[in-house]
Amino acid sequence: MELYLSEHLGVEPNVLREYGAFDTSVISDLPVFIDPFLLFNSEKPEYQELHEGILAYLRFLRDKAAPGDLPKGLINNWYRFKEVKQTWLGFTVIGNEGRGLGRDFANALHDSLGSILSNFGSEDVPSTSHLEKVGLLQPNTGRDSISDFTTNLIKEYLCDYTEQFAKSHVADSKCSIFRVPRVCFNYETESWQEKSYYLPALWGDFVLLTPIDMLTRDDTWISRDDMFKRFAEIPLAMPNEELRDQVSNYLAQALRPVEDPRRKRPRPPTAKERNAAIEATIRRFPEVLDYYIKLQEDAGDQATETSRQKVEDTLKVFVQHLHAVINDLEARTDFYHRSWSSYDEALARAKAFKHYVEHQDGWRVINRKGQPFAKEAEVQLFFGIIWFGSAFDVNREANNGRGPVDFKVSIGAKDKALIEFKLASNTKLKRNLERQAAIYEEANQTSSSVKVIICYTEFEQFKVAEIVKELGLEGHEDIIVIDARSDNKPSGSVA
Repeated sequence: MELYLSEHLGVEPNVLREYGAFDTSVISDLPVFIDPFLLFNSEKPEYQELHEGILAYLRFLRDKAAPGDLPKGLINNWYRFKEVKQTWLGFTVIGNEGRGLGRDFANALHDSLGSILSNFGSEDVPSTSHLEKVGLLQPNTGRDSISDFTTNLIKEYLCDYTEQFAKSHVADSKCSIFRVPRVCFNYETESWQEKSYYLPALWGDFVLLTPIDMLTRDDTWISRDDMFKRFAEIPLAMPNEELRDQVSNYLAQALRPVEDPRRKRPRPPTAKERNAAIEATIRRFPEVLDYYIKLQEDAGDQATETSRQKVEDTLKVFVQHLHAVINDLEARTDFYHRSWSSYDEALARAKAFKHYVEHQDGWRVINRKGQPFAKEAEVQLFFGIIWFGSAFDVNREANNGRGPVDFKVSIGAKDKALIEFKLASNTKLKRNLERQAAIYEEANQTSSSVKVIICYTEFEQFKVAEIVKELGLEGHEDIIVIDARSDNKPSGSVA
C-alpha cells in the first residue's frame, strides 16, 4: 500500500529527507503545522523574507481596516482562505479536507487590526511584528488558523520548492502542469493572482512539499494558551515600573476572591474566571502582548530545537512505526481480510487492533517510551491510517446532526456501523458509554456501533471495569477495552 508521498512518487525517503522535505502521508493529514515563528527565527535569508512578506500583507490589512468597515466581498477575498489541503498537514483523520479560515476568523482579524491591534507593524518592544499576535486575544484562532494563514501567504514559495524537486527527482508520469489559485498578492491591483506550476500529481490534484524546518507539533511557539499559562511572568519583564504595577494591580482586582454563600470564606477564582481576568487585563493594557512576544523571541533557539524534536517524533511514529505495524498486521493477523457486514468489519478490526496492541508489541506504538498519546485524536489517527485499504467506505468524524462520530464504516446505503474511540482517562467516559453511542446511532440511522477504550494504567483498567459493570455492559462484544500498559508486558523469554 502506498501510504506516504515518497512511495507514491517512486522516490527513496532519504532523497526527500536530504532535500529537507517532510515525507507526508497521502492517506490522512499528519499532526504537524507550519509555525511562522520558525521563519522569523531561521538563519535562512529566504525564510526571513517569507516572514517579512507575511507582515507586509498584515500591514496592508491593518491600513485597510483603519478607515472603517470593508465590503463583505473584500473581507472574503483578503481575509478568508481555504486550507491548502495539498500539503497534507493538519489534524484531519482520514483524508485532507480541513475547514480553512472562515467568516469568524476573518471578522475577528479585521476587527482586531482596526482596534486593539491598530499598532501592528509599529510595535516598540519586540524586534519585529508577528502574525501570531492576531490570535492571542481570539480563543478560536489557534495553531490550525495560524498555520493555514501562513501556508496561504507562503504558497508561492511552497510551489517553487516543490516544482524544483519534481523536475529533479520525480518521473514525468507522476507530474503534471497545474494552475494554482491565489499564489501571490498583487499590491497594485489589490488582488490575488494564480500561476502555473509543474507539480507531482495525486488523484487528479497536485501535492506540495513542506520543509521540515518550518514545522512544529502541538502549538505555535507564540500562542494564546502559553501566554495565559505564563502570564505571571510577563509583568516581571516590563522595565516600566509604573506600567508593571498597573498591570499587576488591575489583574489582582479582577482576581479578587469570590463570595460564596455556601462557605464561610470566599472561594478562589476558577480557571475560567482567571482566564477572563487575564483577557480583561490585556484589553486594558495591550502592551502586555508585546512583552509576552519579546519573552518568546528571547527564547527563540529553544523554539527551533523543541519543534525539531517534535517533528522527528511525528516522523518516527506516523511514518517509520506505521510501516512496520502495517507489515506486521498483514503478515500475522486477519486485519485486512474483508468481513460480511460493516458491523462485522468494525468489530473484527477493533479486535485485531486489540490483539496486536496487547500481544504483539503494538502497545509500544501507542504508548511511546511509557508515555501515552496525549489526545484521543492521535490514537484515532493511527487507527484510521492502518485501516487504509479496506473494501468498506471509512469516514472520519461523520457529523449527521448530533455531533461528529470518530469513524463510520459502511458499504452501500443501509449497511453501516460506527466506531467510537475513548481514552480511559476521559472524565466523561461513563456518560459517553451510557448515552453518546445511542445518540450517534440514531443520527446515522444504524443500530450498530463499537466502542474502543484505551487503558494506560492499572487504575484505568479498574475504573473501566467498574463503569462497564455499573452500566450492565459486561460481556458485550461491542465494548473493546485495550490494555496499552507498558508495565505488564514482559518479553516472551521473561514471560
